[in-house]
Amino acid sequence: MNSLYIIGMIEFNNIKKVFKSDLLTQPFVAIDGLSFKIEKGSITGYLGANGAGKTTSLKILMDFIRPTSGEVLLDTKYFKNKNDFFKKLGFLPERPFFYPNLTGREFCYYMGKLSGVSKSKINEQVIKWAPKFAIEFALDREIKTYSKGMLQRVGFLVTLLHDPEIIILDEPLSGLDPIGRKELKDVIRLIRNEGKTIFFSSHIVQDVEEVCDSVIFIKSGKLVYQGSVDDIISENIVLENKVSYELDGQTHIEMIKESEKMNFLNDLLAKNANIISVEKKNPTLEEVFYNVE
Repeated sequence: MNSLYIIGMIEFNNIKKVFKSDLLTQPFVAIDGLSFKIEKGSITGYLGANGAGKTTSLKILMDFIRPTSGEVLLDTKYFKNKNDFFKKLGFLPERPFFYPNLTGREFCYYMGKLSGVSKSKINEQVIKWAPKFAIEFALDREIKTYSKGMLQRVGFLVTLLHDPEIIILDEPLSGLDPIGRKELKDVIRLIRNEGKTIFFSSHIVQDVEEVCDSVIFIKSGKLVYQGSVDDIISENIVLENKVSYELDGQTHIEMIKESEKMNFLNDLLAKNANIISVEKKNPTLEEVFYNVE
């Protein structure tokens, strides 16, 4: 592997995954020639409808399953080898398993020990992160009493116990109420501010727009787009302006394309119209998500 070739910290290089169940069923292509890069120190959102191939590609990244063809490349500037990658990795699956009869604190100790973290380091990390996840009040209760949001919080906390360099999250905000989603998004920003790299899948487009530096869209196992949130919005939506004006005693409101704005305003001035306001309409990532092909 030539590390000079790899711009990103991690690279999917032409990954294909075909599932074959039996002789009577057609093979199913879950991932089809997928290539993308994850940049160091970024928050990258991984978007796609249910069945688009997000979870399958995360399983390939985690080495839970192997691709039919293609490869995952790791930049040797950051990882000595695959074992070093996994040591520096924190992963929260979409449906993590919790031991219901353990308390949250006991679960942290158990999972931390599995990662080779000392008890003192576990205590440090719990003291640091539990208040930020708003879960410290419940750490001495049995996990079977936790709500969905509390499970997400303690699962995320456990992911950080060994102080990983890269954090991979599969639908971490799914099923949470708006307050819970905001709290976890705040933690994601805090983690990035410590220089960590975060890669998370989601089908909640607004959440990705609010916290991510870049976004990857996939559809039917193929890459549709990778780049910054601002770039995909500007490239795929025609920007418009809401123009309010008075003419001949009447108030008018019109939507004008950005490319036509100046000519339209000059025409109004030539007609002695009173221009009340010009407001740029900012499209959302969700609008892009449902229009990009």
